[in-house]
Amino acid sequence: MRILKRFFIMVIPSFFILTLFCNINQEKIVIEQNGFRLPQGFKIELYADSIENARSMTLSPGGILFIGSRSAGKVYAVLDKNKDYKADEIIVIASGLRSPNGVAVRDGDLYVAEINRVLRFKNIEDNLQNVPQPEIINDSFPNDAHHGWKFIRFGPDGKLYVPVGGPCNVCLKDDKRYASIMRMNPDGSELEIFAEGVRNTVGFDWHPFTKELWFTDNGRDLMGDDIPPDELNHATVKGLHFGFPFIHGNDVIDPEFGDESDKIKYTKPVRELGPHVAALGMRFYTGKMFPEEYHNQIFIAEHGSWNRSSKIGYRITLVRLQDNTAVSYEPFIEGWLKDEKVFGRPVDLEIMPDGSMLVSDDFGGRIYRITYSED
Repeated sequence: MRILKRFFIMVIPSFFILTLFCNINQEKIVIEQNGFRLPQGFKIELYADSIENARSMTLSPGGILFIGSRSAGKVYAVLDKNKDYKADEIIVIASGLRSPNGVAVRDGDLYVAEINRVLRFKNIEDNLQNVPQPEIINDSFPNDAHHGWKFIRFGPDGKLYVPVGGPCNVCLKDDKRYASIMRMNPDGSELEIFAEGVRNTVGFDWHPFTKELWFTDNGRDLMGDDIPPDELNHATVKGLHFGFPFIHGNDVIDPEFGDESDKIKYTKPVRELGPHVAALGMRFYTGKMFPEEYHNQIFIAEHGSWNRSSKIGYRITLVRLQDNTAVSYEPFIEGWLKDEKVFGRPVDLEIMPDGSMLVSDDFGGRIYRITYSED
């Protein structure tokens, strides 16, 4: 009995002290740096400046960063000649295009998505100073400007994925191409619908292990400040429907098209995001620089609300996964919005070979680089 009493006196308090210490260490320490709030150990610096309306990004095997735009009509090549992870030269390789938002590289060629077509610039790395005339790979996409700008990317299956947004705030079209994610071969052949009921996705990526598609989707407007949410979705197979225009988020019935919601079988989002945050680019973190807790987790660029009574978004957020399920959603970097004043609007993310992460900002015309160090 005396031994048992001594155990409770000595061991139990020590256990509670250790538990308290562990809980304190688990709390995130957020620091201020150059006007940004980010977790301790992380650093944000300017990678490139004066890139008008910098939007989607893709990195070539040779280390050239290609950047699309929307309103500028230009495509850029950003060169880091001395490999110090800062831009040394910016080249406009195409101009006068119609919202060339999407860019992707495959087999040395640069693919650029306009509103109604996808172009290919052959052997681009060797022809930056003498860019060849592009080939038209496929020009059979709808011509609507509303949600017509495109994010494109090659999937693990070798196909180019090309979304077609709904040409409206909310509507139902007979043409099944609208509100979808399509895919085709690199030569433009065999164009098909992969996913339906997707209002407007401007960012997607494939899980590094399952190779399944995950994507952001922007919720409709004019239902109030707080509904519906933006979405993070997971397409495990071809042919799924993600609810638009009948249902938004998990269960927000559309006031105009909700009566038809019982006619479809829809896939709910894996995570509801903030309302009207304009979630755009997303990436699984596949680098090694960041701490292990961030490996294979999802970072999202939130472009920010445009007509909400108080602004929201304008940040990078983190969705944590556990057993391939989204278990949390939290801010990662904030600072592009202060007291309702906008300083920048994140659009896309790119993981660099050293594990750092780039963020494009179409409002400021900048590219930021995020690094981590324990020092």
